[in-house]
Amino acid sequence: IGLRDSEGRHFDGGKTYKLHVPPNVPAKRFWEITVYDNQTRCMLQTDQRLPGITIQDADIVRNTDGSYDIYLGPEKPEGKVNWIQTLPGKGWNMLWRIYGPEQAWYDGEWRPGEIALIE
Repeated sequence: IGLRDSEGRHFDGGKTYKLHVPPNVPAKRFWEITVYDNQTRCMLQTDQRLPGITIQDADIVRNTDGSYDIYLGPEKPEGKVNWIQTLPGKGWNMLWRIYGPEQAWYDGEWRPGEIALIE
């Protein structure tokens, strides 16, 4: 579960953050990230069909080294990027799920990056 950014601050729906997902996610099936509204505990209601990213998305952007960069913020960054929309004035949190986690997950050998404020 993600409740705060890499500096320990609560997520602000009016700001933009970046999560770097290293290559070789130890998932037998798939992984996904979903964003939730702090007040309602429901999925964040935005213009996107679903407030999340999954490796199963046909248009997910993969970096050349096999990693993924995911942006979370009110406005989509320029270019073809992985983006989850947030809402100004709304706090949010996220869940990272791995379906069919492999041993490297349990051993702590692989971890997702921290969610960093970029603007």
